[in-house]
Amino acid sequence: MKGFIVSSIFVLAIVSSFEAQSIVVSNTQTPTQLVNDVLLGQGVNAFNVTINGNSLTAESPVPNVTYFSNTNSLFPFGSGLLLTTGNGTGAIGPNNSGSHTDNIPATSNVASDPHLSAVANGNVTNGVVLEFDFVPSGDTVSFNYIFGSDEYPEFSPSSFNDAFGLFLWGPGINGPHALAGYPNGGANIAVIPGNIPVTINNVGDETNTAYYVFNESPNSTYGDAIQYDGTTVQLAASASVSCNEIYHIKLAIANVFDQSYDSGVFLQAGSFVSDAVNVSVATVSGDSTIVEGCTDANFIFTRPESDTADTLIISYEVGGVAIEAEDYNNIPDSIVFLPGEDTVIVTLTPFQDGLNEGFESVTVTVELVNICGDTIVSSGVIYIGDGPIINIDESDTLILCASDSVLIGASASGGYAPYTYEWFDIEGGLVDIGDSIYQGISENGTLDVIVEATDNCDFSAIDTVTITLNQTLSIDTILVGPATCQPDGYVSAMVSGETTTPQQTVYYSWAGSGGQTGPAASVWTDLASGWYYVTVEDAVCVTSDSAFVDLLNPPIANLVASPSSGCGPLAVTFDYSSSENGDSYDITYGDGTGDSSNELGVFYYTYDSPSSSSFIAQLVVSQGDFCKDSTTVQIQIEICGCIDPVAENYNELATIDDGSCIYPVPPDPIVTAPNVFTPNGDTEESNEEFFLESKNLSVLRLIIFNRWGNVVFDFESSDVLNNNPSWNGKTEKGEEAEEGVYFYKYEAIGLPSVNGIPGIEIQGHGFLQLIR
Repeated sequence: MKGFIVSSIFVLAIVSSFEAQSIVVSNTQTPTQLVNDVLLGQGVNAFNVTINGNSLTAESPVPNVTYFSNTNSLFPFGSGLLLTTGNGTGAIGPNNSGSHTDNIPATSNVASDPHLSAVANGNVTNGVVLEFDFVPSGDTVSFNYIFGSDEYPEFSPSSFNDAFGLFLWGPGINGPHALAGYPNGGANIAVIPGNIPVTINNVGDETNTAYYVFNESPNSTYGDAIQYDGTTVQLAASASVSCNEIYHIKLAIANVFDQSYDSGVFLQAGSFVSDAVNVSVATVSGDSTIVEGCTDANFIFTRPESDTADTLIISYEVGGVAIEAEDYNNIPDSIVFLPGEDTVIVTLTPFQDGLNEGFESVTVTVELVNICGDTIVSSGVIYIGDGPIINIDESDTLILCASDSVLIGASASGGYAPYTYEWFDIEGGLVDIGDSIYQGISENGTLDVIVEATDNCDFSAIDTVTITLNQTLSIDTILVGPATCQPDGYVSAMVSGETTTPQQTVYYSWAGSGGQTGPAASVWTDLASGWYYVTVEDAVCVTSDSAFVDLLNPPIANLVASPSSGCGPLAVTFDYSSSENGDSYDITYGDGTGDSSNELGVFYYTYDSPSSSSFIAQLVVSQGDFCKDSTTVQIQIEICGCIDPVAENYNELATIDDGSCIYPVPPDPIVTAPNVFTPNGDTEESNEEFFLESKNLSVLRLIIFNRWGNVVFDFESSDVLNNNPSWNGKTEKGEEAEEGVYFYKYEAIGLPSVNGIPGIEIQGHGFLQLIR
């Protein structure tokens, strides 16, 4: 029996940035057409196509046997045949569901299949079986596929072991899958190394992960191309066959145990081949056309993976109408497949020559004699289109009024649609984008706007649209009379260039900045100071202008507070004597009270707030009933007192320490001493040591001298209660001191105050009698 070969392969995909990012699925073709026109490549002839065992079904479109095409560079296959457990359209991306199910009527499904059940180790519930006979022209047959499913990753592995199989029967094929007419059985060639069938349980994110592709949103490996949460890598199935013999193949996929979570298998277009070097064409447009100076094309030479063990040199003929080195780059006349290589790519780059030559063809043709003695011809054709000469249609326009904006547009032709349009001013600044824009002009004269049209191949052309403004109506000037605090100002508009008709004279419309409206006349009187706006309309245009009416000798408010901050109660003097042009003066202190006066001068006010507060005092200077001016000052009231919590007079409301804190005085230190002690070890244990009795001490030092002035004891303690200095009547060497008179001296420090001030220091001395 001849062996089987399965491996991963990679295919170049060329995608245009403006094309859709999801696959496109169509079921307008019948399964028979899909097998013959899509799946088959060189060296294979197919016949007797059936769907779920029915040859008639293969002659009508089927919802779960469909055609797919793709322009997403992340997904490996550009087009091919798609088998699914539900509707083929359910495979369309983006991946926006983790449990997508798109079931079809049960009459279109296969309810059971012994071969799939054997692969899945479970009961098949719904799916599709595509079968046909074929005759290979070589001694191997192979094709490329990707298996995907929404069962991934949460049901891998599980009992829902959705599976598919590529079952092959015929001469030289042996296997466990029985089929009438094939006594040696058949083999499933949809396997990974180790002869392991490709199923949900056998390939996933936990099992044989080298063959798994994680595609769950938002980090989809295939972008928005497909719906399935996970897939296998691109795999190739192949088998050794005998040329010119009849073989039977069965491509089947199904759900297991349930009818939820769709699965599908993508079969690459033209990849079902037998022992031939195939030539295919890949272009940005997805068809066989490219554009001079815009897009390249690839001639893709492939050979079966079963023939990759040796070096293979292929010569081919380059023909067509286009001339090499004049219309496109020099390309070699032969290629070399190195061991392990199954794909070689030759790139064709067309030159932009500026000539109108129409479409020119380039063909590559390969002729090979296979093992059976048959001559197999494979060819690819590319058509080179001329670089475009873009024409832009536009029209100049006239504007009669400066307030108008006119719609201007441009239309391009001669290039490769679609077109984009950008509009620029004469300085090169971008104005807008789109095939039409609104544009105005503010002054009489002309304005040039430049439009640049760019086609799909990035070829561009420019043109100019000229806008002319011819507005005669204008407001030459506005006369202005200033106002005092009595409203006695005025404005008067002087107009020229008006166009009138018996039905339309010149109309005036006035408005003030305060919302007031004026008369329908050229003059508006009795005005207060402020901005005034006029609009003039004649039979053709409308124009507008504005003017400001000044105010003569307005009131001016000035206010100085002294002091502006301090401890409450705070007496503040408010000096407003530098204010001007007022006849009344009103002040509010910010706490609900205020004063008034008709004379310049000062106001006096005392703030007495129980807590720290800020007040805004406001002065309003008035001149009659129509003119006022105001100003403000801020007054900050603080609460002054003792802010130390340990002080006897601590004020929790105080914000500023005024140095008034009173602290409790610790009691005076007291030290007393006996003048006789008898360290004789008697049983009464009295007077065995000499020590000082004390009260209210933090530190005590006791020093004892003999009658010659020598120190016989010196000890200091900072814990007098627990470690009071005491002399046991012995020398520093531990010997008993002689009886007699000794002198003592002490140094002590009293208790510190609560605010951390050290206690007072005291000293004392005396003598003692040591008696044994």
